[in-house]
Amino acid sequence: MAFLDKLPRHLFTRRGWGMLAAGAFALAAAQVMGRRDLLTLALLLLVLPLVSLAGIRLVKPKFRVYREFNPSPVETSAPTIVHLAVGRTGPGTGQVIMEERLPPHFGQAPAFRFPSRSATGGTSRYEYHLTSGYRGLFRIGPVTAEFTDPFGLSLHRQAIDDGDILTVTPAAVVLPATALDGARGNDGVTATRTRANPSDDDVMTREYRHGDPMRRVHWAATARHGELMVRQEESVTTPEATIILDHRSAAFGGPSGMTMPGLPGRHGHGLATSETFEWSVVAAMSVSAHLAERNYSLRILDAGGNPAFLHSPSSPEPGADEFSGTSGLQSIAESLAAVHLSGPSHTRRDTAARDAQGRSSRRRAAGGGQPPGADQEPPAFDDHLMDKLGAHRMRGPLIAVLGRISAEEATALAPAAAYGTNAFALLAVDKPADFHGVLDVLQQNGWRAAAVTPRTALAAAWGQFDEDPAVPVAPASEVRRGAGVAT
Repeated sequence: MAFLDKLPRHLFTRRGWGMLAAGAFALAAAQVMGRRDLLTLALLLLVLPLVSLAGIRLVKPKFRVYREFNPSPVETSAPTIVHLAVGRTGPGTGQVIMEERLPPHFGQAPAFRFPSRSATGGTSRYEYHLTSGYRGLFRIGPVTAEFTDPFGLSLHRQAIDDGDILTVTPAAVVLPATALDGARGNDGVTATRTRANPSDDDVMTREYRHGDPMRRVHWAATARHGELMVRQEESVTTPEATIILDHRSAAFGGPSGMTMPGLPGRHGHGLATSETFEWSVVAAMSVSAHLAERNYSLRILDAGGNPAFLHSPSSPEPGADEFSGTSGLQSIAESLAAVHLSGPSHTRRDTAARDAQGRSSRRRAAGGGQPPGADQEPPAFDDHLMDKLGAHRMRGPLIAVLGRISAEEATALAPAAAYGTNAFALLAVDKPADFHGVLDVLQQNGWRAAAVTPRTALAAAWGQFDEDPAVPVAPASEVRRGAGVAT
């Protein structure tokens, strides 16, 4: 029996291998003893497993698979229930053992038998739970089936579907209430109402009431209704907020750079990310949820003023940068599921080399331009971003979720504070103490800014914006060990 266990299991079952061994033994005995009946038995024992092996590969059973996730999409660390239905569409076969293929971080792959004991109408239904600690897009499946012939002699394994994509979104953190929008009221709960000069296309009317001035009589509506009607022009503006989400590799890459599991990104090896960028993604999700609950419409841009999710594989509308309501928040969550670092990556290890290359490039530029194929970063905090912000000037707060930015980049970003009713900046970095100069540049130009580590409690960093900017917030170590905030 131990010998049979060492034989390959992808061709024959133990019964099949045993029958082949018995056939070989009978064939040898027939040769030695000269018995034709033993020869006949040997041929039967040898041919039957081979015929069953050929038959199970030529006549492949066909199945249909239906897979549903509930909920879908699902947040990180939250369970989703997978409902799996498998039905036979081709000719019947022997016993089938099935297994659902899963990405490794989901744990052990579930296995089940077909048909199930509770099968109805030729369809077997199964259910299992999945929980992911990572955001991203994950292929669940395919279902692989291990078929046996009716005699249980041979085996054949094949995938019977293509699998389905599970979207895992970052989970939002509950943020404390802050005075975000000044004149619009705390957190923008009350929309601003303004009287507008009416036009033929923008006018509401009501019945005339005693005391209404005659100058407000709308004669066209009066003629239509047969009674005196007056203008009632009132427009309601929805509070707006703009979020700048920096996702440049230069701002978040480096020693903490890593690749998360999931469907391949632009490099074919999963999502390019880092600890600081993961903190920023959760921050963007949390701020979006915080503002959406307070009736804000949201605009989300990248550091260059383009739609922040333009290159996100999970985005339902990659070119969109404006979101509102519950559907808008859901679209933001799905877009953040697979957003990744973009642009060339720079590490601290080659900082000196980069500086030397920069000096050399400047010398070459002075003498006749840059060499072809030079690696350049996408523009950040330039006129394109300022034009986008200027188009919605003073309509609500501006929140920037950034990584490592230089003093020059901070100087370029600083004037953007004038485009929002308030301006807030969170810098997710490895060493906040190295960014006091950057924070000073932003704060001197009207920003409320803080530098945080990936271990900083987001609620503590957000709550700081209601405090005196000159007073440091309590380090997150009081909330979560090993965190810190620099202001």
